[in-house]
Amino acid sequence: MLSSILNSEQAIKINIAIMRAFVRLREFLSSNKELAAKLTLLEKKIEKHDEEIKAIFGAIRQLMAPPETKKRKIGFHREEEKG
Repeated sequence: MLSSILNSEQAIKINIAIMRAFVRLREFLSSNKELAAKLTLLEKKIEKHDEEIKAIFGAIRQLMAPPETKKRKIGFHREEEKG
């Protein structure tokens, strides 16, 4: 603030440098917001893909599991006992 009050050549150069620094800082913060938003979007996509991949692996595991077969009892069975 003192550099904006003083009227010397050095004070004017300092004031310009400070303004440029604030402009760069604002641009940096703005680009970080965009980057953060893109990162959040990417995380959501990855989470969705993770869930889909888990579902695919679950289906593959079910297909790989041997089917359960019911064994018939040996011997004669009356009609009402079959099933």
